Amino acid sequence: MILKIIWLSLLSLTVLFLIAKLIGNKQISQLNVYDYINGITIGSIAAEMATSLKDNWIEPLTAMLVYGLAAFLISVVSMKSIKARKLLWGRPIVLFQDGKLYEKNLFKAKLDITEFEMMCRNSGYFNLADVGTAILEANGQLSFIPVAARRPATPEDLNLFPKQDKITVNIILDGKILETNLKYIGKNNIWLHDTLRSQGYDNVKNISLATCDGSGDVSVYAKISKQQTKQETHDLFE
Repeated sequence: MILKIIWLSLLSLTVLFLIAKLIGNKQISQLNVYDYINGITIGSIAAEMATSLKDNWIEPLTAMLVYGLAAFLISVVSMKSIKARKLLWGRPIVLFQDGKLYEKNLFKAKLDITEFEMMCRNSGYFNLADVGTAILEANGQLSFIPVAARRPATPEDLNLFPKQDKITVNIILDGKILETNLKYIGKNNIWLHDTLRSQGYDNVKNISLATCDGSGDVSVYAKISKQQTKQETHDLFE
């Protein structure tokens, strides 16, 4: 019996993983109501399948596959059709603009003014006078356009033209050189070892992490074998 539960649990986890990869990666905050309910339903079916003591695990497995396939097809349809996307996921709703609260839109969004103000505060807007436009997205998150005179200054406002940041790439991880990443930044092992020696590192195995930013600057983080004592850390978290 125990072996059967273990086997069914592993099978349900495998199916859940495959369904998740099929549907795609989304954060909890990005899920719409349908995604959220569908995820809970699939998880509940998986739990039922894992603890099934009878020989009826085929039924919940089939149901999981049906729910997963339906979610995938709906996702594909919504990507291909604008009308389907609006029908399935909804559309953004303007709740506040130019100092005006749209009560009908608040009612449509099932929000009262107190909840709206709370969501504004959670996003850093403690005064509605700082908000130019507030839009409720289909996933339930509020998006804001601040009042122009009160938004943070940008480099363009100051006639500054900073260089575009580029990806910082790991070139050493756990004492191993990542050859593919090294090739991506157009460097080789000779350059790497010369750079490490200039920073006092002769052995790659003593390095936990090394990164290279878009400017070619290398940051090295050495492995620390000893453990910090309580005396060394007690002031940090008290």
